[in-house]
Amino acid sequence: MSTAETPKTTKTTDPTDTQVLVIGAGPTGLLLAGDLATAGVDVTLVERRPHGLANMTRAFGVHARTLEQLDARGLADELVATGTTLATARLFGRLDLDLTRLPSRFNHLLVTPQYEVERLLERRAVAAGVTFRYETRLRGLRQDADTVTAEFTDPDGAPLTLTARHLVGTDGVRSAVRTALGLPFPGGSVIRSLVLADVRLTEEPTDAFSVSGSGDTFAFLAPFGDGWYRVMGWSRTRQVPDTEPVDLDEVREIARRALGTDLGMHDPRWISRFHSDERQVPSYRVGRVFLAGDAAHVHSPAGGQGMNTGLQDAANLSWKLAAVLRGDAPAPDTLLDSYQSERHPVGAAVLRTSGALVRLAMAHTPLTRAARSLATRLLSTLRPASARAMGMISGLGIAYAPPAGSKRPAGRRAPDVHLREGRLHELLRAGEFVLITPEGELPALPPTAPVSPERLVRATWTDPTRRTAVLVRPDGYVHWTSN
Repeated sequence: MSTAETPKTTKTTDPTDTQVLVIGAGPTGLLLAGDLATAGVDVTLVERRPHGLANMTRAFGVHARTLEQLDARGLADELVATGTTLATARLFGRLDLDLTRLPSRFNHLLVTPQYEVERLLERRAVAAGVTFRYETRLRGLRQDADTVTAEFTDPDGAPLTLTARHLVGTDGVRSAVRTALGLPFPGGSVIRSLVLADVRLTEEPTDAFSVSGSGDTFAFLAPFGDGWYRVMGWSRTRQVPDTEPVDLDEVREIARRALGTDLGMHDPRWISRFHSDERQVPSYRVGRVFLAGDAAHVHSPAGGQGMNTGLQDAANLSWKLAAVLRGDAPAPDTLLDSYQSERHPVGAAVLRTSGALVRLAMAHTPLTRAARSLATRLLSTLRPASARAMGMISGLGIAYAPPAGSKRPAGRRAPDVHLREGRLHELLRAGEFVLITPEGELPALPPTAPVSPERLVRATWTDPTRRTAVLVRPDGYVHWTSN
């Protein structure tokens, strides 16, 4: 897809080249750019890779909250059709997490390749009018009170300069945007020499989704739903650099030791070796520049939260940038600062959760094995504990602090309730705030609400006994209630 083939939103009188520059066309950047363009913002998405480059990536799991966000963009059902849904996840060979208990229409884990997520998000971004520039590398940036100026090398190797009101780095763990800002990325390696492969199996697995370990090895296995399986493994006795070749025999051996069988793995379409870091940038915002996804945080693959957390970053930031650029925010800096205050703690929590899971999987001393046994027993027998764990991993339990002057449930996820005008997620597809009221009532919104009354999507409770008005943000979180 070339820039000339891409529909583009109508330019405003803004003297910049584009209102928002998004650097990095992975899932996070694609969702963010699509949201902004849907809101009428002029967006340019820059990617260093060629368009259409095969992306056999590590991400494969889409959790319930991410599916809800995609449902609010009209994409979830189509994505679900590309993979397989798992109602139960088995951890450490003895703990079954019943995902059907999740309070969501998507009470499961969807296993589908990351490239399917990217395909749908790219299609949406193109239709919304995002301008794409592929094979374009960021060389540096500078900003002043009004604009960001970014220097690139274009596909022919020539210098290119673009200016914007804001810039967002969604360009991964080796983020050029983060480097240009001079930000540290503190942390370190949590696990080395992980192997990944997509394989066919001769034998059908007993469990659709399995994670197990022996102390010196652990392995993970999940189906894509089309005959391919993703296997991930690690061996304490095979700690080598990422550059060391990996073959199917190594993957099979790890699976046999961790899972008890290799299930007749054969015909791999992709094998890779990598290491996993735990890192988080201290500031997600520096002036007019923001970081999201792996550019802001990276962690172990345990729990499958990497891509999901990045998509949630994008959903949180996109409506805030749109509100500021459209002049709907009474306090623009306060609203933009809330991206840091809301999403940085979530990134830190994901690091803790995924780190705990991988350390439990690697447990090999009597003390760490006892800790794993205790944690497994608690999650198996204490329903509130397992519900909290599933809420964190699925994203459904994530909540933000209520805005100043408001109270709970403000800051919490709004359930996908049925309203007279349709499901809440269907109404959120307009990309605007949704005001839910009792029949015939139009309450005054708080003066700090970052929304123009003309843009509100209005809806009515189906239950006549519901007398509370609720203002729901474009990312599906409650902003305000009338009482």
